[in-house]
Amino acid sequence: MNDHHDVHVGLHSEQGALPGEHPGRARNPVIKVADLAWLEFEKPDLRKAETFAHAFGFATAARSADELWLRGTDSGAPCVLIRRGPQSSFLGPAFRATEAADLSRLADRTGSRVTPLPESLGGLVVDLADPNGLRVRVTAGMEVLGALPAQQPHTFNFGHSTARTNSTQRPPREPTRVQRLGHVVFQTTRYRQTLDWYLEHLGLIVSDFLYHPGHRERGPAMSFIRCDQGSIPTDHHTLALMLGPSNRYVHSAYQVADLDALAAGGEYLREQGYQRSWGIGRHIQGSQIFDYWRDPDGFIVEHFSDGDLFDNTLEPGWAPMSASGLAQWGPPATKDFLGIAPGREALRELRAMACALREDNEFDLGRLRGMMKVARS
Repeated sequence: MNDHHDVHVGLHSEQGALPGEHPGRARNPVIKVADLAWLEFEKPDLRKAETFAHAFGFATAARSADELWLRGTDSGAPCVLIRRGPQSSFLGPAFRATEAADLSRLADRTGSRVTPLPESLGGLVVDLADPNGLRVRVTAGMEVLGALPAQQPHTFNFGHSTARTNSTQRPPREPTRVQRLGHVVFQTTRYRQTLDWYLEHLGLIVSDFLYHPGHRERGPAMSFIRCDQGSIPTDHHTLALMLGPSNRYVHSAYQVADLDALAAGGEYLREQGYQRSWGIGRHIQGSQIFDYWRDPDGFIVEHFSDGDLFDNTLEPGWAPMSASGLAQWGPPATKDFLGIAPGREALRELRAMACALREDNEFDLGRLRGMMKVARS
Protein backbone atom coordinates (compact mmCIF):
# COMPACT_ATOMS: atom_id res chain seq x y z
CA MET A 1 0.00 0.00 0.00
CA ASN A 2 1.30 3.46 -0.87
CA ASP A 3 2.09 5.38 2.33
CA HIS A 4 3.81 8.39 0.79
CA HIS A 5 1.90 10.95 2.82
CA ASP A 6 3.12 14.23 4.27
CA VAL A 7 1.53 14.53 7.72
CA HIS A 8 2.08 18.30 7.65
CA VAL A 9 -0.03 18.90 4.53
CA GLY A 10 -3.80 19.06 4.30
CA LEU A 11 -6.77 19.04 6.61
CA HIS A 12 -8.44 16.75 9.13
CA SER A 13 -10.20 14.31 6.79
CA GLU A 14 -7.89 14.43 3.79
CA GLN A 15 -7.68 10.63 4.04
CA GLY A 16 -10.98 9.05 4.91
CA ALA A 17 -11.67 5.39 5.61
CA LEU A 18 -11.19 2.73 2.96
CA PRO A 19 -13.94 0.15 2.35
CA GLY A 20 -14.21 -2.26 5.26
CA GLU A 21 -12.24 -0.13 7.73
CA HIS A 22 -13.48 0.75 11.21
CA PRO A 23 -16.43 3.19 11.02
CA GLY A 24 -15.34 5.04 14.17
CA ARG A 25 -18.66 4.75 16.00
CA ALA A 26 -21.02 2.10 17.34
CA ARG A 27 -24.29 1.54 15.55
CA ASN A 28 -26.39 1.44 18.72
CA PRO A 29 -24.43 2.50 21.83
CA VAL A 30 -25.84 1.90 25.30
CA ILE A 31 -25.61 5.61 26.24
CA LYS A 32 -23.84 8.75 25.01
CA VAL A 33 -21.82 10.49 27.72
CA ALA A 34 -21.63 14.27 27.73
CA ASP A 35 -18.01 14.78 28.86
CA LEU A 36 -15.24 13.71 31.18
CA ALA A 37 -16.15 14.47 34.78
CA TRP A 38 -12.83 13.95 36.59
CA LEU A 39 -9.73 11.73 36.88
CA GLU A 40 -8.76 9.79 40.01
CA PHE A 41 -5.21 9.18 41.25
CA GLU A 42 -3.52 7.73 44.30
CA LYS A 43 -0.37 9.45 45.61
CA PRO A 44 1.65 9.13 48.82
CA ASP A 45 2.42 12.84 49.36
CA LEU A 46 -0.62 15.10 49.06
CA ARG A 47 1.33 18.18 50.15
CA LYS A 48 3.81 17.78 47.30
CA ALA A 49 0.98 17.06 44.87
CA GLU A 50 -0.89 20.20 45.93
CA THR A 51 2.21 22.40 45.64
CA PHE A 52 2.72 21.31 42.03
CA ALA A 53 -1.01 21.59 41.30
CA HIS A 54 -1.05 25.24 42.35
CA ALA A 55 2.04 25.97 40.24
CA PHE A 56 0.39 24.20 37.29
CA GLY A 57 -2.78 26.26 37.66
CA PHE A 58 -5.32 24.29 39.68
CA ALA A 59 -7.22 25.58 42.68
CA THR A 60 -7.92 23.37 45.68
CA ALA A 61 -11.60 22.42 45.87
CA ALA A 62 -11.28 20.33 49.05
CA ARG A 63 -8.48 19.03 51.24
CA SER A 64 -8.35 16.49 54.07
CA ALA A 65 -5.66 14.28 55.53
CA ASP A 66 -6.45 11.59 52.95
CA GLU A 67 -7.95 13.38 49.94
CA LEU A 68 -7.16 16.32 47.68
CA TRP A 69 -9.63 17.66 45.10
CA LEU A 70 -8.36 19.96 42.38
CA ARG A 71 -10.51 22.17 40.17
CA GLY A 72 -10.36 24.69 37.36
CA THR A 73 -12.11 28.04 37.10
CA ASP A 74 -15.11 26.67 35.16
CA SER A 75 -18.19 25.61 37.09
CA GLY A 76 -18.77 21.88 37.48
CA ALA A 77 -17.12 18.98 39.27
CA PRO A 78 -13.49 18.95 40.40
CA CYS A 79 -11.04 18.01 37.61
CA VAL A 80 -8.84 15.67 39.66
CA LEU A 81 -9.45 13.62 42.80
CA ILE A 82 -6.30 12.40 44.60
CA ARG A 83 -6.38 9.91 47.47
CA ARG A 84 -3.48 9.22 49.79
CA GLY A 85 -1.96 5.81 49.08
CA PRO A 86 1.28 3.86 49.37
CA GLN A 87 2.36 4.50 45.78
CA SER A 88 1.55 6.76 42.86
CA SER A 89 -1.01 5.27 40.51
CA PHE A 90 -3.79 6.24 38.13
CA LEU A 91 -7.12 4.84 39.32
CA GLY A 92 -9.31 5.71 36.35
CA PRO A 93 -11.61 8.27 34.69
CA ALA A 94 -15.15 9.36 35.47
CA PHE A 95 -17.47 10.43 32.65
CA ARG A 96 -20.57 12.57 33.04
CA ALA A 97 -23.80 11.05 31.73
CA THR A 98 -26.14 13.20 29.65
CA GLU A 99 -29.03 12.42 32.02
CA ALA A 100 -29.58 10.41 35.19
CA ALA A 101 -31.73 7.81 33.38
CA ASP A 102 -28.61 6.79 31.42
CA LEU A 103 -27.14 5.28 34.58
CA SER A 104 -30.03 2.84 34.96
CA ARG A 105 -29.77 1.86 31.30
CA LEU A 106 -26.02 1.32 31.60
CA ALA A 107 -26.37 -0.68 34.82
CA ASP A 108 -29.06 -2.92 33.29
CA ARG A 109 -26.96 -3.66 30.20
CA THR A 110 -23.75 -4.40 32.12
CA GLY A 111 -25.06 -6.13 35.23
CA SER A 112 -23.80 -3.27 37.39
CA ARG A 113 -25.49 -1.21 40.09
CA VAL A 114 -26.31 2.47 40.45
CA THR A 115 -24.85 3.62 43.77
CA PRO A 116 -24.60 6.99 45.52
CA LEU A 117 -21.37 8.96 45.40
CA PRO A 118 -19.99 10.38 48.68
CA GLU A 119 -22.20 13.15 50.02
CA SER A 120 -19.46 15.72 49.40
CA LEU A 121 -19.63 14.97 45.66
CA GLY A 122 -23.34 14.24 45.47
CA GLY A 123 -25.09 12.35 42.73
CA LEU A 124 -24.96 8.76 41.52
CA VAL A 125 -22.42 6.52 39.83
CA VAL A 126 -22.11 3.28 37.88
CA ASP A 127 -18.69 1.63 38.15
CA LEU A 128 -17.51 -0.41 35.18
CA ALA A 129 -14.25 -2.06 34.14
CA ASP A 130 -12.89 -1.63 30.60
CA PRO A 131 -11.17 -4.56 28.83
CA ASN A 132 -7.88 -3.70 30.56
CA GLY A 133 -9.44 -3.84 34.03
CA LEU A 134 -9.34 -0.05 34.43
CA ARG A 135 -12.19 1.30 36.55
CA VAL A 136 -14.42 3.59 34.50
CA ARG A 137 -17.07 5.56 36.39
CA VAL A 138 -20.17 7.13 34.84
CA THR A 139 -21.82 9.78 36.99
CA ALA A 140 -24.90 12.00 37.12
CA GLY A 141 -26.37 14.59 39.47
CA MET A 142 -23.10 15.68 41.14
CA GLU A 143 -22.81 18.87 43.14
CA VAL A 144 -21.86 21.77 40.86
CA LEU A 145 -19.02 23.99 42.00
CA GLY A 146 -19.53 27.65 41.11
CA ALA A 147 -17.17 29.33 38.67
CA LEU A 148 -14.01 31.03 39.94
CA PRO A 149 -12.56 34.27 38.54
CA ALA A 150 -11.13 33.29 35.16
CA GLN A 151 -7.94 34.34 33.43
CA GLN A 152 -9.03 36.61 30.59
CA PRO A 153 -7.66 36.04 27.07
CA HIS A 154 -5.47 38.81 25.75
CA THR A 155 -6.53 41.28 23.08
CA PHE A 156 -4.41 40.65 19.98
CA ASN A 157 -3.34 42.72 17.02
CA PHE A 158 -3.33 40.32 14.07
CA GLY A 159 -1.61 41.79 11.02
CA HIS A 160 -3.57 44.85 9.97
CA SER A 161 -6.47 43.98 12.28
CA THR A 162 -5.68 46.13 15.30
CA ALA A 163 -7.93 45.68 18.31
CA ARG A 164 -5.41 47.01 20.85
CA THR A 165 -4.10 50.61 20.82
CA ASN A 166 -2.37 52.73 23.47
CA SER A 167 -1.87 49.69 25.69
CA THR A 168 0.83 47.08 26.04
CA GLN A 169 0.98 43.30 26.23
CA ARG A 170 2.64 42.25 29.51
CA PRO A 171 1.46 38.78 30.60
CA PRO A 172 2.67 38.21 34.17
CA ARG A 173 5.00 35.29 34.86
CA GLU A 174 2.74 33.49 37.30
CA PRO A 175 0.76 30.25 37.40
CA THR A 176 -1.74 30.03 34.61
CA ARG A 177 -5.31 29.31 35.66
CA VAL A 178 -6.63 25.95 34.48
CA GLN A 179 -10.15 26.29 33.14
CA ARG A 180 -11.22 22.64 32.86
CA LEU A 181 -10.23 19.05 32.22
CA GLY A 182 -9.99 18.39 28.48
CA HIS A 183 -8.89 14.82 27.79
CA VAL A 184 -7.00 11.75 28.93
CA VAL A 185 -4.81 9.34 26.94
CA PHE A 186 -4.36 5.61 27.68
CA GLN A 187 -2.09 2.92 26.23
CA THR A 188 -3.52 -0.59 25.88
CA THR A 189 -2.36 -4.01 24.71
CA ARG A 190 -5.94 -4.68 23.52
CA TYR A 191 -6.49 -1.60 21.40
CA ARG A 192 -9.35 -2.75 19.14
CA GLN A 193 -11.28 -4.43 21.97
CA THR A 194 -10.83 -1.37 24.19
CA LEU A 195 -11.81 1.06 21.43
CA ASP A 196 -15.01 -0.85 20.69
CA TRP A 197 -15.85 -1.04 24.40
CA TYR A 198 -15.77 2.76 24.82
CA LEU A 199 -17.73 3.34 21.60
CA GLU A 200 -20.39 0.77 22.46
CA HIS A 201 -20.82 1.54 26.17
CA LEU A 202 -20.30 5.32 26.28
CA GLY A 203 -21.30 6.35 22.75
CA LEU A 204 -18.00 8.03 21.97
CA ILE A 205 -17.05 8.58 18.30
CA VAL A 206 -13.66 8.72 16.58
CA SER A 207 -12.29 11.98 15.20
CA ASP A 208 -8.99 10.61 13.83
CA PHE A 209 -7.33 7.22 13.36
CA LEU A 210 -3.57 6.78 13.09
CA TYR A 211 -1.93 3.63 11.76
CA HIS A 212 1.67 2.38 11.69
CA PRO A 213 3.37 3.43 8.42
CA GLY A 214 3.18 0.65 5.86
CA HIS A 215 0.71 -1.36 7.94
CA ARG A 216 -2.66 0.25 7.33
CA GLU A 217 -4.09 -3.14 6.40
CA ARG A 218 -3.60 -4.19 10.04
CA GLY A 219 -5.91 -1.42 11.16
CA PRO A 220 -5.35 1.66 13.33
CA ALA A 221 -2.94 1.79 16.25
CA MET A 222 -4.28 5.00 17.80
CA SER A 223 -7.56 6.89 17.89
CA PHE A 224 -8.67 10.33 19.06
CA ILE A 225 -12.22 10.02 20.35
CA ARG A 226 -14.87 12.65 21.16
CA CYS A 227 -18.26 12.79 22.83
CA ASP A 228 -21.30 12.58 20.55
CA GLN A 229 -23.65 15.43 21.43
CA GLY A 230 -25.34 15.56 18.05
CA SER A 231 -25.20 19.03 16.49
CA ILE A 232 -23.47 20.48 19.58
CA PRO A 233 -19.70 20.66 18.87
CA THR A 234 -17.43 18.88 21.36
CA ASP A 235 -13.66 18.67 21.85
CA HIS A 236 -11.77 16.88 19.07
CA HIS A 237 -10.88 14.27 21.68
CA THR A 238 -12.01 13.60 25.20
CA LEU A 239 -10.23 10.24 25.19
CA ALA A 240 -7.33 8.94 23.11
CA LEU A 241 -6.28 5.29 22.93
CA MET A 242 -3.02 3.89 21.60
CA LEU A 243 -1.72 0.36 21.13
CA GLY A 244 1.37 -0.46 23.18
CA PRO A 245 3.11 -3.08 25.31
CA SER A 246 1.43 -2.13 28.60
CA ASN A 247 -1.88 -0.87 29.93
CA ARG A 248 -1.14 2.55 31.40
CA TYR A 249 -1.97 6.23 31.72
CA VAL A 250 -0.10 8.33 29.12
CA HIS A 251 -1.15 11.91 29.93
CA SER A 252 -4.08 14.17 30.73
CA ALA A 253 -4.78 17.67 29.41
CA TYR A 254 -6.24 20.84 30.91
CA GLN A 255 -7.47 23.91 29.03
CA VAL A 256 -6.08 27.40 29.67
CA ALA A 257 -7.10 30.79 28.27
CA ASP A 258 -4.61 31.38 25.46
CA LEU A 259 -1.01 31.07 24.31
CA ASP A 260 0.25 33.75 26.68
CA ALA A 261 -1.36 32.05 29.68
CA LEU A 262 0.22 28.76 28.59
CA ALA A 263 3.68 30.21 27.89
CA ALA A 264 3.96 32.53 30.89
CA GLY A 265 2.61 29.79 33.13
CA GLY A 266 5.22 27.47 31.68
CA GLU A 267 7.99 29.91 32.49
CA TYR A 268 6.73 30.01 36.07
CA LEU A 269 6.79 26.20 36.28
CA ARG A 270 10.32 26.12 34.87
CA GLU A 271 11.52 28.68 37.41
CA GLN A 272 10.04 26.55 40.20
CA GLY A 273 12.25 23.67 39.07
CA TYR A 274 9.61 21.47 37.39
CA GLN A 275 10.41 19.42 34.28
CA ARG A 276 8.99 20.28 30.89
CA SER A 277 8.40 17.05 28.96
CA TRP A 278 7.71 18.64 25.55
CA GLY A 279 6.57 21.97 24.12
CA ILE A 280 5.53 24.56 23.22
CA GLY A 281 3.95 23.55 19.90
CA ARG A 282 0.71 23.02 17.99
CA HIS A 283 -0.71 19.56 17.35
CA ILE A 284 -2.02 18.28 14.03
CA GLN A 285 -4.87 16.05 15.23
CA GLY A 286 -6.91 18.42 17.39
CA SER A 287 -4.90 21.58 16.51
CA GLN A 288 -4.26 22.40 20.19
CA ILE A 289 -1.37 24.63 21.25
CA PHE A 290 0.31 22.39 23.85
CA ASP A 291 2.90 22.33 26.62
CA TYR A 292 3.64 19.09 28.53
CA TRP A 293 5.03 18.81 32.07
CA ARG A 294 5.91 16.03 34.50
CA ASP A 295 4.51 16.29 38.00
CA PRO A 296 6.58 15.18 41.03
CA ASP A 297 5.09 11.67 40.77
CA GLY A 298 6.16 11.27 37.13
CA PHE A 299 2.73 11.75 35.51
CA ILE A 300 2.65 13.83 32.31
CA VAL A 301 0.09 16.66 32.31
CA GLU A 302 -0.64 19.09 29.50
CA HIS A 303 -1.69 22.72 29.23
CA PHE A 304 -3.62 23.30 25.99
CA SER A 305 -5.51 26.07 24.24
CA ASP A 306 -7.29 26.66 20.91
CA GLY A 307 -8.42 23.10 20.22
CA ASP A 308 -10.75 21.89 17.47
CA LEU A 309 -14.47 21.33 18.07
CA PHE A 310 -16.48 18.87 15.92
CA ASP A 311 -20.16 17.95 15.80
CA ASN A 312 -21.28 14.41 14.97
CA THR A 313 -21.40 14.92 11.19
CA LEU A 314 -17.62 14.76 10.70
CA GLU A 315 -16.25 11.34 9.72
CA PRO A 316 -12.90 10.05 11.05
CA GLY A 317 -9.66 11.09 9.39
CA TRP A 318 -6.96 8.48 8.70
CA ALA A 319 -3.23 9.20 8.68
CA PRO A 320 0.06 7.36 9.26
CA MET A 321 1.56 7.76 12.72
CA SER A 322 4.94 9.44 13.17
CA ALA A 323 6.79 11.30 15.90
CA SER A 324 7.16 14.36 13.65
CA GLY A 325 3.45 14.16 12.85
CA LEU A 326 2.53 14.92 16.45
CA ALA A 327 2.99 18.65 15.85
CA GLN A 328 2.54 21.23 13.08
CA TRP A 329 5.28 23.36 14.65
CA GLY A 330 7.40 23.35 17.75
CA PRO A 331 10.46 21.43 18.91
CA PRO A 332 10.75 17.75 17.97
CA ALA A 333 8.93 15.35 20.29
CA THR A 334 11.33 14.56 23.12
CA LYS A 335 12.47 11.12 24.22
CA ASP A 336 10.88 11.86 27.58
CA PHE A 337 7.48 12.50 26.00
CA LEU A 338 7.79 9.43 23.77
CA GLY A 339 8.72 7.30 26.80
CA ILE A 340 12.11 6.23 25.40
CA ALA A 341 14.42 8.40 27.52
CA PRO A 342 16.85 6.26 29.57
CA GLY A 343 15.38 5.68 33.01
CA ARG A 344 12.82 3.73 35.01
CA GLU A 345 9.91 4.40 32.66
CA ALA A 346 11.78 3.15 29.58
CA LEU A 347 12.96 0.11 31.53
CA ARG A 348 9.37 -0.66 32.57
CA GLU A 349 8.26 -0.45 28.93
CA LEU A 350 11.07 -2.79 27.83
CA ARG A 351 10.00 -5.32 30.43
CA ALA A 352 6.39 -4.85 29.37
CA MET A 353 7.36 -5.52 25.74
CA ALA A 354 8.93 -8.83 26.68
CA CYS A 355 5.82 -9.83 28.63
CA ALA A 356 3.33 -8.60 26.03
CA LEU A 357 5.01 -10.52 23.22
CA ARG A 358 4.47 -13.75 25.18
CA GLU A 359 0.79 -13.06 25.93
CA ASP A 360 -2.40 -13.25 23.89
CA ASN A 361 -3.05 -9.63 22.89
CA GLU A 362 -2.70 -7.28 19.92
CA PHE A 363 0.91 -6.31 20.61
CA ASP A 364 3.02 -8.65 18.47
CA LEU A 365 6.37 -8.40 16.67
CA GLY A 366 4.80 -6.59 13.73
CA ARG A 367 3.26 -3.98 16.02
CA LEU A 368 6.56 -3.64 17.88
CA ARG A 369 8.40 -2.93 14.62
CA GLY A 370 5.72 -0.40 13.68
CA MET A 371 6.01 1.35 17.05
CA MET A 372 9.80 1.56 16.76
CA LYS A 373 9.47 2.99 13.25
CA VAL A 374 7.11 5.66 14.58
CA ALA A 375 9.55 6.62 17.37
CA ARG A 376 12.38 7.07 14.84
CA SER A 377 10.31 9.07 12.35
